[in-house]
Amino acid sequence: MSVQWARKFGFELEGVCDSIAHMWLWVQCDRMTQLDFKDIQLLAHLQQDSQTSALDLSNTLGMSASQIGRRRQRLEAEGFINGYPCRLNAEKLGLDVQAFIQVQTESQTDKTHQSIQKLTKSQPEIVAAWTLTGEADYIFRVYCANLTSLNNLIQNVLLPHPSIGRVQSQIVMDQLKDETALPLTVSALEK
Repeated sequence: MSVQWARKFGFELEGVCDSIAHMWLWVQCDRMTQLDFKDIQLLAHLQQDSQTSALDLSNTLGMSASQIGRRRQRLEAEGFINGYPCRLNAEKLGLDVQAFIQVQTESQTDKTHQSIQKLTKSQPEIVAAWTLTGEADYIFRVYCANLTSLNNLIQNVLLPHPSIGRVQSQIVMDQLKDETALPLTVSALEK
């Protein structure tokens, strides 16, 4: 039955050991809801350049442009693709200071979390925010025009906030890597 399912969804089984194919299909069905190797290839290409046309992708992936379009729509509908952001050059926009700010809160309540969440949404300098384990409760990634702007954000916005107890900042000196692409390998998908 799994071989018929595999053929229905476009898996190529010729030359592949049936037991490996069955195991791989089980992992995919259980964990990824019908993602096949072509889907993974398509996702990998789209996260490198989301503006690549279906025609160009069809040449690269060995599928028709209409198949690419249908797969892309399905991946969007199933939530594997969250959007197609435009990456801007911070330096060209005058945002010369990038920093990470660790925040410790006064308490760990739902009200505190909602307050911090509201704060992050109201400050455009905070471009990303995460909750953490360990000493800090949150970490913010911020972009500011200069050190004065960063200091203003810390001194006049974060520290006076009633839910924030302590702030520690680290200024980025040199950025070695800034990729948004997720690692798309079969072993990563099996976790």
